[in-house]
Amino acid sequence: MPIIFGPINSRRFGKSLGIDLSPSKKQCNFDCLYCELEPAKTMGAYEDVVSVDEVMEALNGVLAQHQDIDVLTITANGEPTLYPHLSELMDEINKVKGEIKTLILSNGSNIYKPKTQEALMKFDTVKLSLDCATPRCLKRLDRANKRIDVEKIKEGMLSFKEKFSKPLIIEILMVKGINNTKKEIEALNSYLLKLKPTRIDIGTIDRPPAYPVEGLSYEEILERSTWFDATLPIYIVHRQKVLAKASSYSKEDILETIKKRPLTLEDIEVLFDAKSKERLQILVKDREIKVETYSDYDFFVRYS
Repeated sequence: MPIIFGPINSRRFGKSLGIDLSPSKKQCNFDCLYCELEPAKTMGAYEDVVSVDEVMEALNGVLAQHQDIDVLTITANGEPTLYPHLSELMDEINKVKGEIKTLILSNGSNIYKPKTQEALMKFDTVKLSLDCATPRCLKRLDRANKRIDVEKIKEGMLSFKEKFSKPLIIEILMVKGINNTKKEIEALNSYLLKLKPTRIDIGTIDRPPAYPVEGLSYEEILERSTWFDATLPIYIVHRQKVLAKASSYSKEDILETIKKRPLTLEDIEVLFDAKSKERLQILVKDREIKVETYSDYDFFVRYS
């Protein structure tokens, strides 16, 4: 299987090349219920390791053909921070990437380890999953390796955030009946107020999962997003076409909705009818609502 895949056009990041650090098989310390890969026994270390030289040879070959790449996305059929040479690989990538940005997609399980933090410091953007803030939820939903402790993950994210001045994005994937409950969201909310990430992406299942679990509708995710503190920069990820019907919002409705949760332009396009959009623009003009940018997204928020 190829180490490099793409390019893929990303609305947020531009033209992206993926780098798969586990091209031969799934190698992960989680076996998430929603994973698009087949179920597999969790592992604490890679059994099949590609060398840094192999990765760089593949990458340089593709970069020679595609000289308009905007971002290199480090990922894996599994967990990329289990790759034993991640820090050394990033040293080599940073030598050749020029103006290209680097991004890693990680489940965050090893973030408390100094070696992992050392490697992640070399990225331009770090995106970590945090589906659960309680041990029971982590065990049920992410089916984590028995060595993994959610409290260590949370402590590790806090210590990493103190050092990392670039964008730190947290991703929460909601699964019906597991981490979309009041109890679990309250635990996540309490922790995220301490972490203060650059952005929080909330999504749900949009591909066939490994196990028989259900995702949430856009309307359900939107409702759950209001259970988080309004100061948190939450972005709802909805890859599939949203079928929600645009509604009419009065001035008071708009102010109250945005008070509960800042909305992105994408949210506005889905939720607001034409007249409501006009009312929103008047509120912006009258300085009752303003636009603030968090890690590539504009959010409509109320003036303090």
